[in-house]
Amino acid sequence: MATQTTNKNYNFWTTQIRSVLLSVVLVMGVSISTLYGQNIKSPSDTLRMNKSITITQAIQIALANNTQIKRSLLSIKDANQQVRTAWSEVLPEITASANYTRNLQVPVNFIPEVVFNPDGDPNNLVPVAFGTDNNWSGGVTATQTIFNGRAFVGVSSSKLFKTAQSENLRATTQQIVTQTRQAFYQVLIAEERLRIQRDRLQRLKENLADTRKRLEQGFVDEYAVQQLEVQVSNQQPQITQAEFAVEDATNNLLDAMGVPVGLELGVTGSLKEFDIKDATASVPQNRDLKKVSSMTELRLGAADSLLLNKALQLRGDLRALNVQQKLQNKQIKAQQSRYLPTISTSYNLQWTASEPGTPNVFGTEQSRARSQTLMLNVSLPIFQGFSRDASIQQAKIQLKDLKLQEYQAKQGAQKEIVTATGDIREALQTATARRQALDQAQQGYERALKRYQNGLGSQQELNDAELQLRESELAYSQMVFSYLIAKAQYDQAIGKVPFVSQDPSELQEKIELQ
Repeated sequence: MATQTTNKNYNFWTTQIRSVLLSVVLVMGVSISTLYGQNIKSPSDTLRMNKSITITQAIQIALANNTQIKRSLLSIKDANQQVRTAWSEVLPEITASANYTRNLQVPVNFIPEVVFNPDGDPNNLVPVAFGTDNNWSGGVTATQTIFNGRAFVGVSSSKLFKTAQSENLRATTQQIVTQTRQAFYQVLIAEERLRIQRDRLQRLKENLADTRKRLEQGFVDEYAVQQLEVQVSNQQPQITQAEFAVEDATNNLLDAMGVPVGLELGVTGSLKEFDIKDATASVPQNRDLKKVSSMTELRLGAADSLLLNKALQLRGDLRALNVQQKLQNKQIKAQQSRYLPTISTSYNLQWTASEPGTPNVFGTEQSRARSQTLMLNVSLPIFQGFSRDASIQQAKIQLKDLKLQEYQAKQGAQKEIVTATGDIREALQTATARRQALDQAQQGYERALKRYQNGLGSQQELNDAELQLRESELAYSQMVFSYLIAKAQYDQAIGKVPFVSQDPSELQEKIELQ
């Protein structure tokens, strides 16, 4: 008993700690919601009440905590510093220096005697001390680049690099939002499968209890009871598998949200009650699902070429490839500029002073001198082997590779659009039939149950009706799930993902507000 009590206490406190951790994560997630144009109430209140979150709250947490988005934000900050570094190549460079030397012993040089005495011995050397006890020197040097092709190209390239990082952030954000939506839908379909399995178990138990009564009354034999008992026993492992599937789907959602896996988390929504053709939600728990799904307009009547043109304007990955090509053109110009001369000018202002005996900083007017120089430097590379031409050819090859990547990306985008629109059309065309089949299966099961209870139907007839009801429920939920997944893929394919700003300048402003 003591061991059981300890385990219960441990499980209780573990649950409480996990709940607190998730509440903290949710509060952190809301802090960045305004970064993406959302002004939604904190989801922590909802979590405290029912331990579940909506799809909007899941996306907000992902935007705040996902590592890939954080790294993209750091890349933009790094790009800002690279812009400053590029400008330093063309701005003036100013250097100041100062030096003091104290001769503890004045240096001595040996000079032939004939220098001082024409009649002296030329082979005789006379020691002579040169210098003073104290020597000062100092000055200021300013250097300005007048023309440097690579430096000037680097300034404009750095701005493009910053733009490319902003587009990479948009692409990453679009991908993370889509992944979070899909992971959320995966949890919903896993929970729906678990619900179907539990409902079937409940129906089997009710049938088993009713059949046992009928056995006591002599209407059925023991074999009918045994059949139901076997079905009940076989159903429990399927429920266990469904429970683990829900746990795996929840962990995938937590991972997409950027929070520790293993936390207890529920999601709000019901695929069974979701009508993909209705503009409004039939039940309150599906309002947020319907809102997120309808944030991007669905244009199935538009030609694929029009949707592709829209994707070229809005998708972050395609726009990033376009900017990268512009960057590569700049790189070609930078390599070509290595054939051009480099011109710079420098100005030097220098002071020197010498003084014997006790030091007096920079001496007096009589022991101090000043000099100034102005220089113009021109450097023209004549021959550097084949490195310059090879670098130009390499840059051109990389540009061709980027064009191929862009072509492949466009092909992939077009395929994604066609696939997503096809899946959406299929779901819309089968939705009415799936709902009708579900209603008919529900009515059929109720009739079969009444017939069985009244002794007019068989156990096999009831089993068949229950199987049809279970398959219809799963088929309808799977249809809704496929539609929501396809809609998320459609939004990403055309580059218009909910919660992601379409204007790069607006996105940059929101990033700076963080």
